[in-house]
Amino acid sequence: MESFREGSAALIQGASRGIGLGLCDKLLASARFSRVYATGRHAERSEGLADLRSRFGDALVPLDMDIAREPAIQAAAQRIGEAESRLDLIINVSGVLHDSSRGMRPEKRLEDIEVENLEHSFRVNAFGPILMAKHFHRLLNHGDKAVFASLSARVGSIEDNGLGGWYAYRAAKAAQNQFSLTAAIELSRRARHTIVLSLHPGTTDTGLSEPFQGRVPDGKLFSVDFVTDQLLAIIDNVGPEDSGCFYAWDGQPIPW
Repeated sequence: MESFREGSAALIQGASRGIGLGLCDKLLASARFSRVYATGRHAERSEGLADLRSRFGDALVPLDMDIAREPAIQAAAQRIGEAESRLDLIINVSGVLHDSSRGMRPEKRLEDIEVENLEHSFRVNAFGPILMAKHFHRLLNHGDKAVFASLSARVGSIEDNGLGGWYAYRAAKAAQNQFSLTAAIELSRRARHTIVLSLHPGTTDTGLSEPFQGRVPDGKLFSVDFVTDQLLAIIDNVGPEDSGCFYAWDGQPIPW
């Protein structure tokens, strides 16, 4: 087990609210992380990030970046790379399950499938994280422990799918998992200290799960504070042998 060095730098993608905002708070409060970059479509106008910045000052760097646009990812990587010679931790948080502005909701039947919603789900849930790896992996290759983690979902497991439905989200998360595993295999040869993870946070009390919380069993709707502690504990304890793994919030492996 290898810990992060003192003065580590991290990037939280999808940091404006929910789990991403909670992760920024926890990392900034840690003595080991001296700088946290917080990206999102409107990160520079986020009230939550502004509050953190009032508490932690220049240790937090909000940066607008649209995960659905590769040029935006590339520009953010260039800007961060000019300021930092290395990053120690990247966590991709952004995900889309529903979007009322698009008339997008989880599909219950084949007749509900809309190609525009499939494309949007894949662009955010699958393409975004692997494009982050494409443009940021060089900053993680420095000889010390580095982690590239993406928040996935148990419903992305093909083996665990016993209910059906949610076509776009399930398929996009399954694709995200395949991208992560494939990147882990490549980086095991090119950057052996870089650990690539897929992480399932459980059903968390955020906007993504809000329309479905009434069906969540007692004790299975988690607070952001609980989930961020669980995820960071997993990240803190993994080693190179864990690269390419898919873990739930409790540290248990999830089948692909």
